[in-house]
Amino acid sequence: MEKADRESDPRESNPGSPQRLALISVSDKTGIIEFAGRLSKLGYGLLSTGGTAKALVGAGLAVTEVSDHTGSPEIMGGRLKTLHPRIHGGLLGRAGVDDGVMRDEDIPRIDLAVINLYPFESVTSQSDCSFNDAIENIDIGGPAMLRSAAKNFESVAIITSPEQYQAVLEQLESGSGELDRKTRFELAVAAFNRVAQYDDAISNYLSSLEEDGSQAPFPDQTNGCFVKVADLRYGENPHQQAAWYRDVQPAQGSLAAARQHQGKELSYNNIADADAAWECVRQFDETACAIIKHANPCGVAMAQDPANAYDLAFATDSTSAFGGVIAFNRPLDASTAVNIINRQFLEVLIAPAFADEALAVLLAKKNIRVLEIPGGKPVPQQETKRISSGLLIQTSDLDSLSREDCRVVSQRQPTAQEWLDLMFAWKVARMVKSNAIVYAAGGRTVGIGAGQMSRIDSARIGRWKAEDAGLPIKGAVMASDAFFPFRDGIDTAAEAGIAAVIQPGGSMRDEEVISAADEHGMAMIFTGIKKAAAMSRISCNCW
Repeated sequence: MEKADRESDPRESNPGSPQRLALISVSDKTGIIEFAGRLSKLGYGLLSTGGTAKALVGAGLAVTEVSDHTGSPEIMGGRLKTLHPRIHGGLLGRAGVDDGVMRDEDIPRIDLAVINLYPFESVTSQSDCSFNDAIENIDIGGPAMLRSAAKNFESVAIITSPEQYQAVLEQLESGSGELDRKTRFELAVAAFNRVAQYDDAISNYLSSLEEDGSQAPFPDQTNGCFVKVADLRYGENPHQQAAWYRDVQPAQGSLAAARQHQGKELSYNNIADADAAWECVRQFDETACAIIKHANPCGVAMAQDPANAYDLAFATDSTSAFGGVIAFNRPLDASTAVNIINRQFLEVLIAPAFADEALAVLLAKKNIRVLEIPGGKPVPQQETKRISSGLLIQTSDLDSLSREDCRVVSQRQPTAQEWLDLMFAWKVARMVKSNAIVYAAGGRTVGIGAGQMSRIDSARIGRWKAEDAGLPIKGAVMASDAFFPFRDGIDTAAEAGIAAVIQPGGSMRDEEVISAADEHGMAMIFTGIKKAAAMSRISCNCW
C-alpha cells in the first residue's frame, strides 16, 4: 500500500511536526483507559490492536488500528497481526542510526509500547483447562514485540504491567515529556524478565504432558523464575552472602506473602525458621502456637486461645525458646503479646493478624520482626534441594492422616484422648528433623528429640527434655517419623511411662517392636507413612 493511501497513520495527522507514537496491545486492560488518555494529552498518537483498540475507542480516544497502520489485515483468526516490518521496524529502529532506512521504507518510529501477554499461566492453572485452551493462550506477537522494544530501550520505552503506569506517567508529565535512560533500561529488564517467566511457564507445562494429556508431577525439563525480595546481611554463616527470592506468583498464605510490621531486616536463618514455624501452626484446625529454633520445634501446643497455647508451647523447652521464632495460627491479642515480650527474647513473631493494641505493645521491642501472613491452608507445592550441578525435587509433605488411615497393631487399643494426642504428635513430627521423636499429652508437646543419628538417642533426648522441664511424661504418647529398627526405642519409651506410640512401621523387626509394645501394655499404631523432615522448607512453588 502506498504512503498516500495511509491516511489513518497517526504520524501523518500533523505533517511537519511528527507525533510521538505509542503502541498499545494488552490482555490485562486494568488502568489502560486512563493511561492511554493521559498519553494522548501528552501528544502521543495511539496505535492499537483488536480488543484493546475497541476499548480505547469506546472510551472516546482516537486510535489507529494496527491493520490500518501496516496495510495488512489480521489473518488466521487474529493469530497474525503484529509480525510486520512497520511494527518491528518501528520498535527496533535506532535513533540516529536507522533514520535513513526508516524514511526510505516508510516506517514510523514507535516511541513507547504498552504490551502484556495472553494469560497462559492463569488459564493453565485452571483444573478444566484443555490442551487446546493452553495452546491458544500461547502469545506469539506479544513476546516478539516485547523483545524488539526492550532490545532498543535507548530509543523505546517498553511497559509490561499496570503497576508501572503511574511512575511512567509521573515522569512523562514532569515537564521534559521524556523517560530518562535509567527508567527505560529498568523497564527493558522487566520486559525481558516477563518474557523469561512466560516462556518458562509454557516449557514447564508442555514438558510435563503425558501421552494421554494428563500432567506428570515432574516435567522432563524444569524452569524456575524467582523474584528477589531482599538482599540479606549474610547467609547461614556470617562469611556467606545471601539473598531472599520468592515465586513470581507466591502462594496465598505463604511466608513470601508476609507483611512485616516492624523489626530489623530478616536474616537467612530468620527466614528458614519463620517458614518452619508458620508451616507447623497452619496445619492445625485448632488454635495453635509453635516455637522454632534452628528449624526444629522447641514446643508446640493447641489450646482454646493463643495465650494458653503459647504458655504450653513455651513450657516444653523454655531454655531453647530463647531467641526463637513464635508463630500462631490465630490473630494475636495485646495480652498475649505482653506475656511473650515479658517472658522471653525472640527474633520473629508471626500471626495471620494482629490487634492494633498488640502492635502497640510490640513497639516496645522494636527489634522483634513482626510478620503478618494472611491465613490459608498449605497448598501443594514442590520442594527442592540444590546439589552439585543438579537439583532434587519432591512434592510437598501435605498428606493428612485420620484415624481411618491408621492400623492398630498392638493388643491394646488407644483411648479417645490417646488418639487425639497421637494425631497431634504426628503433625508435630513432620516438622522435626529426622531422626524425630515427639512426646505429647493433652494437645501439647512435653519432650522433643531431634536430628540424631540414631532413633534411640532421639528417644532419650526427648525424655530428658521432658524431665528437665518438669513435665510429666507418664501417660503421654510418642510419635516417630520413621519405623523403629529395634525394640530399644520402645523399651526406652516404656521406662518413661509412654502409653501409646504412632509410627510408620515397615521395619524388618516390626513383630519384635510390636511384641515390646504389648509387653509394656502400650498401644501402637502404624501409619505406613514415613515423615522424615530432612531439610528446611521454604514456601514457594518450586524452591
